[in-house]
Amino acid sequence: MSRATAASISHDALRHNLAEVRRRAPNSRVMAVVKADAYGHGLERVATTLRDADAFGVAALSDAERIRSVGLDNRIVLLSGFDEPADLPIMRRLKLDAVVHCDEQLRMLELDAGDSVSDPLRLWVKLDTGMNRLGFRPERAAELQQRLRGLSNVHLDLQWMSHLARSDEFDVPSTPEQLAAFDAALRDIDGDRSLANSAAVLGWPASHRDWIRPGGALYGMSVVDGKAGADFGLQPAMSLHTRLIAVKQVRAGDCVGYGGAHVCDREGRIGIAAIGYGDGYPRLAPAGTPVLVDGKVSRIVGRVSMDLMAVDLDACPDAQVGSPVLLWGGELPIETIASAAGTISYELACGITRRVRFIDA
Repeated sequence: MSRATAASISHDALRHNLAEVRRRAPNSRVMAVVKADAYGHGLERVATTLRDADAFGVAALSDAERIRSVGLDNRIVLLSGFDEPADLPIMRRLKLDAVVHCDEQLRMLELDAGDSVSDPLRLWVKLDTGMNRLGFRPERAAELQQRLRGLSNVHLDLQWMSHLARSDEFDVPSTPEQLAAFDAALRDIDGDRSLANSAAVLGWPASHRDWIRPGGALYGMSVVDGKAGADFGLQPAMSLHTRLIAVKQVRAGDCVGYGGAHVCDREGRIGIAAIGYGDGYPRLAPAGTPVLVDGKVSRIVGRVSMDLMAVDLDACPDAQVGSPVLLWGGELPIETIASAAGTISYELACGITRRVRFIDA
C-alpha cells in the first residue's frame, strides 16, 4: 500500500480564484504566475486548468518548455529574462516574452541584433521603483525606449513593469510612492503597464493597470498578515492530508518524540500521523499547531520528525488507526500553519516533496 500522505489539488478552486482576480481587476489582463512548479501545485496541471489566463509568468526556460509541451499557446513571460545569449534562440522558438532588467541583457540584445529581423522578441522593461532587486532606474525609461526601439530584433511595442515591495501592507505609504515613481517615469511613454502582484490585486486597486500578475492568490493563498485567502473570497487549491498509522496509550509523565520535548500531564491517547518534514511539513511547527483528525481540531505534540508526527487525541475520542488527518486546506487555512511555523503560506506549498502523491480533485 502506498504512503498515506497526499496533496489534493482542486481544479474548481483554481478556476474560481482566476475568476475572482478578474472580478477585482476587470479592466486588466491576467498574467498567471506559475513559477516554482506553480507554487508547488504542479505546473502542467495548473497551466492546463488556467488556460483562460491571458499569459503565464515563469522563472525559467524549462518552465516555458513544460507549458508548451502540453499544447498551450498562451503568451509566456520569462520574469527574470534571459541569462546568456544562447537563451535568445530558445526564447524565439518557444515564442516567449522576456523581461529586461539590466545593462548586461541590453548588451546581449545589441550583439544579437544582426540575425533576428524576422522574429523580434516581445519585451517587458522592468523599472526599479523601490524594491531594489531587479530593474533599471526609473529616470532611464526614455533612454531605454530609444535604445531598444533601435534594435531590429526587438518588437516595437515595449511593455513596462515594476514590482511592489510592501503591497501586503495596506496602510503604508511606500506603495503609493512606488506607483507615483512608475507613472512619472512613463508619463510620455506608451506601452502596456504591469505592477500588481497578488497582494496588490487584493488591496491596491490603483495598481492594477493593463496587466495584473497574481501568483499566490490563484492558489487561494494570502500573505497579508492575519488574513487567510478565504478572507478575500479565494478558495484553497491544495489540501495536504494523511492518516493515523498508530494510536498510543500514554500515562502522566510519559515523554513523546525526540528529545522528550512533550511530557504528558495526564493519561490519554496520542496518534501517530504518517507525515513529517521529509514530506514538506515544516519541522519548526511548534507543539500546539492545529491539525484536524476525523474533522475535529487536534494539535501537534512534541517535535515533527522526518516521517511522522504525534498529535493529541483528547478531542478526538473516535480516532483510530486509519483516521484521516488534515494538515492544511479546507477548514484549516495554510496561513494558520505558516504563521505557527514562522513562515508564509507560499513557502509551505512550494516545499511539498516528491514522495507526496498528488491527487486531482
